[in-house]
Amino acid sequence: MTRRNLIIITGISGALAVGLGAFGAHGLEASLRESGRLDTFETAVQYHFYHTLLLGIIGAAWDNLKGKYRKIAAYLIVAGIIIFSGSLYILCLTGITWLGAITPIGGISLILGWLALAGAAMPGKT
Repeated sequence: MTRRNLIIITGISGALAVGLGAFGAHGLEASLRESGRLDTFETAVQYHFYHTLLLGIIGAAWDNLKGKYRKIAAYLIVAGIIIFSGSLYILCLTGITWLGAITPIGGISLILGWLALAGAAMPGKT
């Protein structure tokens, strides 16, 4: 992954987070409330936003981070957004409950992404 690609992904991810958040708040609120999944959808949007911001931070700090770890961090965060938030979005929109079983994989990916970012900032060899 390059810095440019990361910034492009960040922009797309941010736009999706805004769009899905607005869609949930305005177009789906009644059905999400009725199904009891409004909180789950809001969690998906929050984590999507938080981690999109993290991608932007990684892109902004790109030159100050170790190459191997910055790329690992970026890939893990992107995967985490897709798996964590994506599985929750799909669960809320379709009612496919088994997707809840893969959500923790996305959470682990996000945690590992944060740790890789820490590794990218530590002094020493790249």
